[in-house]
Amino acid sequence: MSWLTNYVKPKLQKVLNARETPDNLWHKCKNCGQMIFQKEFIANQYVCAHCEHHDRVPPKDRFDALFDNANYTLLDLPKVKIDPLKFKDTKKYTDRLKAARASTGDEDAIKVGVGKIGGQEAVVGIQNFFFMGGSMGMALGEGIIAGAKEALRLGLPFVMHTASGGARMQEGILSLMQMPRTTVALQMLRDAGLPYIVVLTDPTTGGVSASYAMLGDIQIAEPGAMIAFSGPRVIEQTIREKLPDGFQRAEYLREHGMVDMVVHRHNMREELGKVLSLLMGGRNVKAAAE
Repeated sequence: MSWLTNYVKPKLQKVLNARETPDNLWHKCKNCGQMIFQKEFIANQYVCAHCEHHDRVPPKDRFDALFDNANYTLLDLPKVKIDPLKFKDTKKYTDRLKAARASTGDEDAIKVGVGKIGGQEAVVGIQNFFFMGGSMGMALGEGIIAGAKEALRLGLPFVMHTASGGARMQEGILSLMQMPRTTVALQMLRDAGLPYIVVLTDPTTGGVSASYAMLGDIQIAEPGAMIAFSGPRVIEQTIREKLPDGFQRAEYLREHGMVDMVVHRHNMREELGKVLSLLMGGRNVKAAAE
């Protein structure tokens, strides 16, 4: 009986009691609380089918939805020195980077690709909020500069999708230096007559909103995106007043002139294609860089 009890019975129980549904089968909407099939949620571009809440999107899924036929080429971005300040808080900075790279599969919080959007070729940068909150460090700064240089080389517009909690504190002043560095790179695009378009996604805050996120020739935002320098709680505590409803959200900023358009994610490729076509004016894109 010991063989039946100790070996056969546990095996049968394991088979009969096995979980029939994986843990990631459902997604709970952060806005309305509705449960959605994960596959349907992803197929709907991470937009809730019940309340239209726009959730955060990994770079690959955003690239696939944005570029025509999901056809694009990723740039090899410059490498930067890891942990230049030897920073440690509750964890070593190097350990935080390893964990972020393992969970996302990315080297840092930005990817840059080249492809066509609505038939218009463009260079596109996308920040990854899932990588340490999309924080702005040296690697992100180098990525934006590399994207701007590639746009200059090819004579193409540069489209930047922002999603960030701000500067990466583990890199200190080196992180803050990316604000003027990226500003200079974008000025080079402006001098060459090439469009720079920003798509503001949730959230875009801190040093990112104080630099390249607000320098676009056209500022587009996704519905409901928080766009701010400091959070509403900090502002309320500072001025000791209640803020208006929807303050620092995309729609509020459009009404007050800080954002040009609020575009649903499902319409983003079409609208960006129209904007790119208008700004490029049908000119020979290579001639624009000469």
